[in-house]
Formats: sequence, structure tokens, C-alpha cells
Amino acid sequence: MLSLRMCGDSRVELTEVPEPIPAAGEVVIATALSVICGSELHGFRGPGQGRGNSGHEGAGWVTAVGEGVDPSWIGRRVGACAVLGCGNCPECAAGHQTWCFQRGGAGNSHAEYFKISVNGLRALDDDIGWEAGVLLSGDGFGVPWHTATKIAQLDAPTVAIWGAGPIGLGSVIMQAWRGRRVLVVEPSVWRRAAALERGAAAVFDPTAGDPVAWLKVECDDRGPEVCIEAAGRPETLIGCLEAVRSGGCVVLNGEQGSVPLSPSDHFIRRDITVIGSWFYQDCEWPDMLAAYRAGLPVERLLTHQLPPQRAQEAWDLFAGGQTGKTALVWHQSAPPGV
Repeated sequence: MLSLRMCGDSRVELTEVPEPIPAAGEVVIATALSVICGSELHGFRGPGQGRGNSGHEGAGWVTAVGEGVDPSWIGRRVGACAVLGCGNCPECAAGHQTWCFQRGGAGNSHAEYFKISVNGLRALDDDIGWEAGVLLSGDGFGVPWHTATKIAQLDAPTVAIWGAGPIGLGSVIMQAWRGRRVLVVEPSVWRRAAALERGAAAVFDPTAGDPVAWLKVECDDRGPEVCIEAAGRPETLIGCLEAVRSGGCVVLNGEQGSVPLSPSDHFIRRDITVIGSWFYQDCEWPDMLAAYRAGLPVERLLTHQLPPQRAQEAWDLFAGGQTGKTALVWHQSAPPGV
């Protein structure tokens, strides 16, 4: 079968590898779509991988099951959740797989077939297209959804999103759909335009001025009620804390290292709530599907779909900040016998 190999130095290539064989508790999926995640750019630009690939967002048809897995999964349309709980601990029983101390992850989804623990399967009914299915079950819309659940001010009318990469752009779609006024701070011309097209009320280029001052002016000199940090940069984290109004909420999405903060100035004296938000929980899946069926325009986050033979082009566009979510299309229909 065809599988993507991460060569490093911003290069990828297609290789022929054996089809995966499911171990106990696993299934094999014939991939309809696999989606590129921003976390994969480290390996893409860096040393690459000797074997396999970093893909962890995929959807398709179950073609085989391992020992202990209900065979009725075979032939079903599924999405793959990238964060896998053990399935046996109290956190998993409560549907909080990301809090599981034994959690694992999925991988190698940039291929014609990939395997995953049955704990990571998300059943997709026929009314959930592949585009929505792969985004809802993976990072693409899973992170923006979970972020929305963490906002302390449920009645907040304005949200400022710092960074309009795929995760930030997903939050633009999510928050605009919820009826909030969305303000975006983003240096990329393409991403600012994409944010406006997907519901942002206004955008600002931080290389052209002070984004904190702009947000204050846009929000009656008080700042927005909520800031979402989706860029993973120290300056955007500090900017969120300085821009949010007193009594407001800052939700952190962007992974980064240590940042010097003042508990008194940044939190205590202005009653600021700061919340970390990573990946959606198993228990949130039914509500996510219900929101999609109620009109949440999930598919708008996926801006490019290319065949695997154009994988290098797909990665170059994504790495250059010229896309929202980008997908590789592996199978147009279910393989024979499924």
C-alpha cells in the first residue's frame, strides 16, 4: 500500500509498505481522508521520521478487526480520535480520555490503510460527510469545540482570537456560529482574509501596530471579555493577558515553553481567569454531532483536498500558512469486500 514518509528538511514522499495487521483491541481503517495537523510541522521541517508518518487525523471504513473487537465494526464509516484512553480507569469511564494516566495516541494515518485502538473509533452515520467526520473526530474541530466549553463567561459577547492557523480558524467558525463578535489578531494576509470569510467581525495585523491597543478601542476601551491564545507564542500569550478586560477569561490552546508572568499584574488584581484547553473528550462527542446537525459549518475549516501524489504540494501550502486544514484523499469509495 501507499504510505507517506516524512523525509525531514521540508520533504515528504510516497513509499510502498505492507498493509497493517490489527493486534488485539485494534482495527484497520481504509483511509478516505487524512488531515495535516500543525503539530506535524516540527518533523516536516526537522529531521523527519525513519519509518511511518506523523498523521493522526483520519477517517474511513473499518476493514479488519483484531482479537477482542466486535466484528460488526467491519464496513462501518468511522473517524479516528488521536488521543486514546486505556478504557479501564475512572477517567475513561467518565468519558475523559485525555485525563487518563495511561493514554496513548494514534499515528500513520497518512496512508491507504492505518490501524488504531478500538477506543479511538468515532462512528459516522451517513449524514456525516467525510470532511465533517474527519474534522470533528480529530484535532481540527475537536480542539475548537473543547475550547468553547472552557469559556467561563457563557454570555460573553466578544471573543478575541490570537492566531488564525487551523485551530484559531476553527475557533473563529465556532464562536461566530455561537453568535459572538469575533476579533482576530493574525500577521498572515491569507489567514486574515480566511477569518473574515468565516465570520470574524474584524482582523488586525500585529506587525502594523499594537494589537492590545486595537482590541481596547474595538471594545469600549475595556478589552474583550474572552481571549483565545491559538498561536503558541510568548508575545501572544502576554498580549491576551494584557488585552482581556478585568474579570475576563483567557483560554490557552497554543503549545509553548515557559513564559515569565506576574501573578499579581496578570491575574490577581484584575480577577482574570486563565484556562488550559487541549483536546475534546469522549463524552463531548454526542454534543458535537448534534451541533453539526444543527448547522455548525464544520467543513469550512477544510480548505484544500489533494491526492497523495501531490502530498509535497499539500505540505508546502500548509507549512506556508496558505491553507486552513488540508486533506489527502486516499480512497474515493470503500474497498472491495467492505
